[in-house]
Amino acid sequence: MNIGSEAQNRNMVNELNVDEGEYSEPVSPTGQYFNSSELSICVLAVLDSDIPIDDSPALALLKDVFLPINPRFSSLMVKDENGVKQWKKVEVKLEDHVNIPNFPPGLSPESYDNHLSNYLSKIAMEQLPHNRPLWNIHIIKYPTSNAAGNLIFKLHHSLGDGFSLMGALLSCLQRADNPSVPLTFPSLTSAPTTPSLSLKTNCIFKNIPNVLWSAFNTVSDFGWSLLKSSYVEDDISLIRSGGPGVEFKPIVVSTMTFSLDHIKQIKTKLGV
Repeated sequence: MNIGSEAQNRNMVNELNVDEGEYSEPVSPTGQYFNSSELSICVLAVLDSDIPIDDSPALALLKDVFLPINPRFSSLMVKDENGVKQWKKVEVKLEDHVNIPNFPPGLSPESYDNHLSNYLSKIAMEQLPHNRPLWNIHIIKYPTSNAAGNLIFKLHHSLGDGFSLMGALLSCLQRADNPSVPLTFPSLTSAPTTPSLSLKTNCIFKNIPNVLWSAFNTVSDFGWSLLKSSYVEDDISLIRSGGPGVEFKPIVVSTMTFSLDHIKQIKTKLGV
């Protein structure tokens, strides 16, 4: 088993002309778990475009903007001489990571909605090749009901958690009104004011119950998570069938828009 893995690593290294001694960083335990023989999890991020997408600058943007964000975007996950998984810096062939599918021309936006959903389902079931960095992008140049075009990023979860990956993708974007200004989101907080000493004291005492309650919730949630993962099974519901082998069944990706009020209604009806 180890001999096969080492031989596979050497083949990948030789194909990509990488120095065998150069490792950027060890793979975290979570990253190894997300990319194992038992489990392989990817994140699909779909960006809508209000204007038709021009794919001509795609390779240049990936090289100059996307790759420098995170060294793992240009690294392979391989085992070193001690059998420890490491991130190894490689030369990225960007052409291998860009996919532009061909849909039938001249269809309605509603028809392209179905083609997009089917395409998402297809790429969600496909494994990312392990002989190159664990990401792909897909450029959809057909208008749907919601957009004039779409960019789909498929990123392996071992590259980072959802927060860091979304931050990486958003850092690639620019403001339409002023590209020189960093991308920002509206803030609900007002401008800070300098409180008096008495107000500071009152705030401290008012926050004590909140801190204690937060600590209790943290301990309670952690303990409940341990019980659920080891001893207690989730109840059968509309979103959990409980059938054996459900993880091996084909999946279909569907897109829907819900308001927060609808989410609350769904949670109430499901009892979750």
